Amino acid sequence: MSLPEHPAFIPHALTIAGSDSGGGAGIQADLKTFSALGAYGLSVISALTAQNTRGVTGVHAVPPAFVAAQLDAVFSDIRIDAAKCGMLATADIIHAVAASVRQHRPKWLVLDTVMIAKGGHPLLAADAVAALRDELLPLASLITPNLPEAAALLGEPVVRDEDGMLAQAERLLALGADAVLMKGGHLENTADSPDWLVTRDGAERFPAVRVVTRNTHGTGCTLSAALTALRPQRRNWAETVHDAKHWLTEALTAADRLQVGHGIGPVHHFHAWW
Repeated sequence: MSLPEHPAFIPHALTIAGSDSGGGAGIQADLKTFSALGAYGLSVISALTAQNTRGVTGVHAVPPAFVAAQLDAVFSDIRIDAAKCGMLATADIIHAVAASVRQHRPKWLVLDTVMIAKGGHPLLAADAVAALRDELLPLASLITPNLPEAAALLGEPVVRDEDGMLAQAERLLALGADAVLMKGGHLENTADSPDWLVTRDGAERFPAVRVVTRNTHGTGCTLSAALTALRPQRRNWAETVHDAKHWLTEALTAADRLQVGHGIGPVHHFHAWW
């Protein structure tokens, strides 16, 4: 059987992130998301975690030179249509990733500002927050902070309402990112879970039903991976955000069909397939 002369476009999506031994977040969640959304996934591992649904018990950062070697290996051979950065652990790893991004210039770079695990374990060294803000944020096509992460990047209190979300998104935009997706999952006393996409052309609200489930592990990683997989397949960020959020809501709605571990379980990345 011969191959077609013009095969259908399959985007190549790269994740630069930490490994989750429990499979619900990090590299594992990203690769599942890429596959579920029709992208070929590649990975550069920045750190190893000893982790399950109950929490993180250890983090082992990969030497920055080896992170750079992984990046060089991927970019030197394989077309990268979009990339994302997740957990980067240390300032030196952030320096290495930023240097590679400046050299290879992926068309779209999604920066998931991962700082703290859902169980409260810190995933980014304190001195690395400034490196993330000053070196990687200005290279990003889109950053996806939740409310505590946005506050940490700006050195401000955590906001409690949507007006505050918009104000902080504008200040993050001024730091150099092309677009900001402020995630409202931490808002209290709201019936839905709204996110705001803020660009230099304006702001758009994306509501979503607040799904009642304890299986929310890896939600942030999964959303940023969905944005990375879908951006080469959509016309703009608004379409991308709409479709990524819709898919994630379905993954959360189906999460209780999985019974993984005894703590905060993962979302159901393959809800449309299994």
